[in-house]
Amino acid sequence: MIKKTTVVFLCLSLGVCSVPTKAVAKEDTVYDLIVVGGEPEGIAAAVSAARNGLHTLLLEEGEALGGLMTLGGLNFLDMSYGPQKELLTRGIFAEFYKEMGNAFDLAEAKQYFRQLVQKEEKIALKLGTTFVAPLMKGKTLLGVRVKEKGESKDYFGSRLIDATVDADVAAAAGVPYTIGAEDYGRKGELMGVTLVFRVKEVNWPYVFLYNNWLRLLSKIKSGWGDPYAGANWKVAWGYGEQALAYQPHDEQMRFRGPNLARQKDGTVLVNALLIFGVNSLDPASKAEALVRGKAEIPHLIKFMRKNFPGFARVKFVDTAERLYVRETRHIRGEYRLTITDVLENKDHWDRIAHGSYPVDLQPTAPDNLGNVLGKPALYSIPFRCLVPLQVENLLVAGRSASYDSLAHGSARVIPVGMAAGEAAGVAAAYSLEKGLGFRELSRDQAAVRAVQEQLKKQGAYLVAYTPPRPAVMEHWAYPGLRVMRELGLAAGGYANDYHLDTPIHYWDANYVFNQITMGTEEFNFPENITRGHLLTAAVQVLTGCAVSPAEAVAILMEKGFLTEEEGKYYTAVEDNPTFGELYVLAALLYTANAAD
Repeated sequence: MIKKTTVVFLCLSLGVCSVPTKAVAKEDTVYDLIVVGGEPEGIAAAVSAARNGLHTLLLEEGEALGGLMTLGGLNFLDMSYGPQKELLTRGIFAEFYKEMGNAFDLAEAKQYFRQLVQKEEKIALKLGTTFVAPLMKGKTLLGVRVKEKGESKDYFGSRLIDATVDADVAAAAGVPYTIGAEDYGRKGELMGVTLVFRVKEVNWPYVFLYNNWLRLLSKIKSGWGDPYAGANWKVAWGYGEQALAYQPHDEQMRFRGPNLARQKDGTVLVNALLIFGVNSLDPASKAEALVRGKAEIPHLIKFMRKNFPGFARVKFVDTAERLYVRETRHIRGEYRLTITDVLENKDHWDRIAHGSYPVDLQPTAPDNLGNVLGKPALYSIPFRCLVPLQVENLLVAGRSASYDSLAHGSARVIPVGMAAGEAAGVAAAYSLEKGLGFRELSRDQAAVRAVQEQLKKQGAYLVAYTPPRPAVMEHWAYPGLRVMRELGLAAGGYANDYHLDTPIHYWDANYVFNQITMGTEEFNFPENITRGHLLTAAVQVLTGCAVSPAEAVAILMEKGFLTEEEGKYYTAVEDNPTFGELYVLAALLYTANAAD
């Protein structure tokens, strides 16, 4: 292991230390590892590293650990289970889950995380400490400048892990990234943020009976009840239809069907208020969103009393300290997890965690409801996703790791992030022991296997597997669907049903074709849309020729746009086209447009 004196000498020789040698000797400012961010992912990284012998500094800007789980009020966990119902996110997360369960008490969770960290003698914890700037030499990150107790201070580490929710350290150090949905052509689109709030005097027995009765009815007959409702003695979900009727006073908000979680004092956390138009990278915008959210809550309370069974006497208690921000930066790393990786259940040789949570895309504006692109059976998170481009000595753990924005819809969940954070801690220890940089480690199969074996010893669930092949991959139109899905234009929901053989409406074709051509063409298909309409439009865009529907099929096959087998599905040109046929033609247009 590299000694602290070695790091100090390196810092001084490179000219990056802002304090004299004697000051460094007097103060504990040099560590094997610095973890920035006291989110659950950062806690897992720090604890993992300390258990592997690293003197670790954990920095958190708040006055408590747990981040989104505790200060953001998100105690309703999004779990990942495998094909045999096995828990995929074991290790340090499983320790937490065994002790605290789901819908945990926020005060107890704060205490749990604090005690977990304090039990590790090799962790130095500093709360109320804000990241200010990276300390760099060229492209190498050597430490961080922070604001601690009102004063500027520099800390140096042989390795660093960025566990901030927005990859603040990585971004400041020069790591490339995208924001929101810009990676698939929707610049400025971000999933809405949520302000979790707490209420009291909920009639929980009534909530329990009501939501389970609706769920039971849905199983008796289609169209009855609510298949998305349910409850146990700690959590409940439902009221979706009632929530949709709410008319917000702030037009940039929406009330969705809530997730409800009881606390030990009888109060209930409500995760339901979506706030749009928030720049979550701007502290002023987030502060304004908190004010806006608090102003909306009295109206929500009044609405719930009238419309939510079991809430007739409900009263407001307080809000979470922080917003639940789902999405900001997506860094670019040595590998970027894709939506195809997730929904084709792909394994990777450098797996360091597994996930299976549905690809849940929350609304990005008041005029859309969000979507579930699909439900994976099992997929792997590569170690390379934690290794950012262009900056050395750094790993990024958390929702801002190197995941495409659509894949992030699944991989962003906390249990997966804690598993990846634990892996980052092990990798930091191994890299120092062997004298390997993170990038070098990520390309060394033997080194990665050593990290994987250590994770297994710590209780992590890591398996090499043959990817379960989704049934939709056997459909003739799947190549077109895959392209549309990568653009966020096709969704299979929880059942992975993309309705490929279902006839479309004219508005489906208008939307998809107009999205694909990104304003270079304008499509207005007639209400009685036929395959011929799609075919002639496609040929017009691809070749510039105006032809008949029958000629269009022949031209597309002759020029190699459609195979002979695919062409058979378009011969009945007067019939209504299906989603599968729409996606195949739209994929042709997109591919041609991208090539130009």
